[in-house]
Amino acid sequence: MPTHAPAPPAQQQQPQPVEPASAKIPVPLVKKRRSKTPLLLIAPTLIILVAALGYPVGWQVYTSFQKFGLKQQFGAPPEFVGLENYTALLSDPNFWVILGRSLLFCLLAAGTTVVIGFLLAILMKRVGTVARLALQISMLLAWAMPVVAAMTVWVWLVDWRRGVLNWLLTRFGFDAEGHNWLAEPLTFFAIALVIVVWMSVPFVALSIYAGLTQISEEVLEAAAMDGATGMQRIRYIIMPLITPVLSIVLLLQLIWDLRVFTQIKLLQDAGGVANETHLLGTYIYQMGVGSGDFGAASAVSILMLIITIAISWYYVRSLMKEED
Repeated sequence: MPTHAPAPPAQQQQPQPVEPASAKIPVPLVKKRRSKTPLLLIAPTLIILVAALGYPVGWQVYTSFQKFGLKQQFGAPPEFVGLENYTALLSDPNFWVILGRSLLFCLLAAGTTVVIGFLLAILMKRVGTVARLALQISMLLAWAMPVVAAMTVWVWLVDWRRGVLNWLLTRFGFDAEGHNWLAEPLTFFAIALVIVVWMSVPFVALSIYAGLTQISEEVLEAAAMDGATGMQRIRYIIMPLITPVLSIVLLLQLIWDLRVFTQIKLLQDAGGVANETHLLGTYIYQMGVGSGDFGAASAVSILMLIITIAISWYYVRSLMKEED
């Protein structure tokens, strides 16, 4: 049994206020110096990049302010003309037609590629191992095929004299004997769109599939147990989780499809009407190599570079915000 009575409240020791720890620590007057080691490590890479990429861009910018034609190719000094190349280019209605055509083709090709790639990635996620490996190997073979070799096959398929497309349509009762699909701009770009999408889908599909593999199966199973349908799981769970992957592949496709050249040029050589089927890439080639006006061609290249930066600026700014 206790023999002492509890002390009266007035005699109990009151807790002393504790000063915040931050008050005892002196505020540093000098900011912490950052290490320069990372900068020194990446400096050689930056120097190589600037030398390898900066010189061609600088040369293009410099040439776009000059009158640089065939005479200059044989040693004549170029004449500085200021903004004359840009003024002539922007006042040419044909340039705006080609620019609008290029942007429309770019948007259609990039959007179609991402949609098909997403569906193929979902398919690879759902099917078994054997079917998934068959899909992946098929896409890798298509992706690894050289562009010129692939275009040789495609040109043979749509050839108006002995092409497989006309042969099949004729067998099904259509009057396609001797029809030249490359002579009309609409069918020309339809075929070009199919070829560009076919060549781009493997990269997009495999990239999105890699993003899908990072989604936890428990999350999808929990959504299924809560009654979410397949479309609801795709819309409310899968799409938000792989948005960064979709953004980067869409951005890359927009850039690649804006400067598509080889497919359009080879289709033009196979029977397309060049003046009615130019995109920015072939237009630059025609002005520079075809017409010998390298100053104007450089001006188109710089405008194309500005458009590419404008398209990718939103994503680059988002990345910079995330880094901050």
